[in-house]
Amino acid sequence: MMIGMEQLTNWINTVNGVVWGPPMLVLILGTGFFLMLGLRLMPLMKLGLGFRMVWQGRRQQGAGDITPYHALMTVLSATVGTGNIAGVATAVFLGGPGAIFWMWCTALVGMATKYAEAVLAMHYREVDGRGNHLGGPMYYIKLGLGKKWLWMATAFALFGVLAGFGIGNTVQANSVAQAALTSFGIPLWISGLVMSIFAGLVLLGGIQRIGVVSAALVPFMAILYVSGGLVVLTMHIDQIIPALQLIIHQAFSPTAAVGGFTGASIAAAIQFGVARGIFSNEAGLGSAPIAHAAAQSNDPVAQGTVAMIGTFIDTLVICTITGLVIIVSGEWTSGLTGAALSTSAFEHSLPGVGGYIVAIGLVLFAYTTILGWSVYGERCAEYLFGERVIVPFRVLWVLMIPVGALAQLDLIWLIADTLNALMALPNLVALLLLSPVVFRLTREYFTIK
Repeated sequence: MMIGMEQLTNWINTVNGVVWGPPMLVLILGTGFFLMLGLRLMPLMKLGLGFRMVWQGRRQQGAGDITPYHALMTVLSATVGTGNIAGVATAVFLGGPGAIFWMWCTALVGMATKYAEAVLAMHYREVDGRGNHLGGPMYYIKLGLGKKWLWMATAFALFGVLAGFGIGNTVQANSVAQAALTSFGIPLWISGLVMSIFAGLVLLGGIQRIGVVSAALVPFMAILYVSGGLVVLTMHIDQIIPALQLIIHQAFSPTAAVGGFTGASIAAAIQFGVARGIFSNEAGLGSAPIAHAAAQSNDPVAQGTVAMIGTFIDTLVICTITGLVIIVSGEWTSGLTGAALSTSAFEHSLPGVGGYIVAIGLVLFAYTTILGWSVYGERCAEYLFGERVIVPFRVLWVLMIPVGALAQLDLIWLIADTLNALMALPNLVALLLLSPVVFRLTREYFTIK
């Protein structure tokens, strides 16, 4: 049995290395770059408009299930997660400080990708028998590309359901339980039970209640974590410019071994910066447009500008703060990785407090990710099996939370990470094929405006 499990792990590792290898990273970055050029840098030029649209989106602006603002908060609840804390630290550990530069690049072109995803999700959406507005890659593939591409829509939905139970449920529950055990001494089973109860109470209300809860929790947790990070950076204000210089320099030159850091090549900086950037902001995976399709708006472009702000906040704000804290504290040379590195960096500057900031951040980030990904998984399951699957899916989703809290999840993490890449493939192909629609709708909107 052990031999079989080891062989399975090795096989999945091989597949993971292929699907997250250079071709995938080039495809994701290339798609974002192509869309950014086709949009004539609009996501960068209209960043202020995006923030105004987020503010205006607190009110209903058309048909849908949740306000545009709540749609963004639902997306951020899913994307602002362990990747912002543990993912950034892992990128620095494996790729050196230069990895942060490549995370920035991923986010900049990822804004165009997220914008295009949301525009297509709003343009090609359906209403089910319950009156819910459904959209996302499976729908814009089906409605935009036609019958011969239906297999690709089905593949995306299948990978989305399976990946959701991994990266969006059990892995997150495990992160919460481990953080609660380490920082507060709470037994794993108690964390799992409490999370499943709170998640169940929210999930019973569907996407409307998830949107409301996310709108309350996401700003709170982001402000708490960002404020802690800014306090650390203020304490090391003289180190910020040197840290930024180090990030840019190491992005284009190998990082030498120093302290517990074993060194990294330029290729490693690019690979892990891009991969962890995508893991954090999910631009190109096709998950976010599922929530944006439910927005109470009749304007795909307006919702697209709201969507691109999510990538900006997730990576260019929260991930950057994590990365800078790790570097200015000097802990990036400690040899630690993952959440332990981020915790050590905060604790180094804020003894007795910093560790709790990271722990509370991990708990809240991971819990809201469970809520946000439940929307993605449910919509994918509904596409595959119809409305009858909604209640059984929610029950199973809640039951898997304590399982994740108690389990050893190395293999599950690996499988889910692989499925994430497999989700991205059909979505990226659809984005490229449907890009003329995105460009046309954008031109028409800004010509009218």
